[in-house]
Amino acid sequence: MLSFDTRSLDHEAATVDAVLRADDAVWMADDILRPLRDGIRVTGRLASAGAGRYYFSGHLAGATQQECGRCLVPVESSVDADVHVLFAEPGELDDDPDVYPLEGGQANVIDLRQAVREQWLLEVPAFSVCRPDCMGLCPKCGADLNTGACGCAPETDARWESLRNIRDASE
Repeated sequence: MLSFDTRSLDHEAATVDAVLRADDAVWMADDILRPLRDGIRVTGRLASAGAGRYYFSGHLAGATQQECGRCLVPVESSVDADVHVLFAEPGELDDDPDVYPLEGGQANVIDLRQAVREQWLLEVPAFSVCRPDCMGLCPKCGADLNTGACGCAPETDARWESLRNIRDASE
């Protein structure tokens, strides 16, 4: 469960242990880094942090599928991150972008799903590779260099020619 009644939080903190599924309505159509089939395991603690404020301290764990940044093959990337989120009533701390407003369709309810979605998207690696020694694709013909060399002639950058001449002269 990722929704909590704020009235119960005023007396006692809530333990969070739930899964945000990959097919949940919180995900937007253009969210390309959705979690895989198992969703995101969300664990932690949600507690009152003063009048009209609530604090979630927890952990997100899951996996997503991306393309290798070098050769474009599918790569599964894991996310295992601690998150800390503050919720406040509208009008409180509105100028702070790191504070989530307590608003929505139901009064007295904190729905963690949107905060979890945003924290997930911030934690997913921006650049993944299929393996550390991935050679990538040839910039000329697009051949996968992991399967072997392509027929393109190696390209040299003229800006390095002076250094090459110094190296050759010392040999």
